Amino acid sequence: MSLSDQVLSPEQIRQMTEADWQERLSPDEYHVLRQKGTERPFTGIYTDSKDDGVYHCRGCHAILFDSTHKFHSGCGWPSFDRTKTDTALTETLDLSHGMRRIEVTCTNCGGHLGHVFSDGPQETTGLRYCINSVAIDFKAR
Repeated sequence: MSLSDQVLSPEQIRQMTEADWQERLSPDEYHVLRQKGTERPFTGIYTDSKDDGVYHCRGCHAILFDSTHKFHSGCGWPSFDRTKTDTALTETLDLSHGMRRIEVTCTNCGGHLGHVFSDGPQETTGLRYCINSVAIDFKAR
């Protein structure tokens, strides 16, 4: 694991300025993770991926999702029915754009990842974590 792949500590994150985030992230990653943007549907590199491994936060490298819980929802973004751990994400009410949604952010760094909806697979959790590909990084098993 290179130094740039190590999970940032809470202390490191507290010390980071917006300029630090802009240097660390690509313009698209910065727009989504730090400015709560959204990539266009069906354009993300992980939307149709079926590879076996773990998804990390692109901002701080914290573990977020396991590929065994990824499913094809047809929504245009990678979808998962659960997180890797109960504390991986923070959920917040989002009333932007005239909608009522639940935003999900990385608990470790606060980066915006996407939203969670209650229209996921009923045979599992019933949840659909709709995540921007640009906000996550995949590591194969």
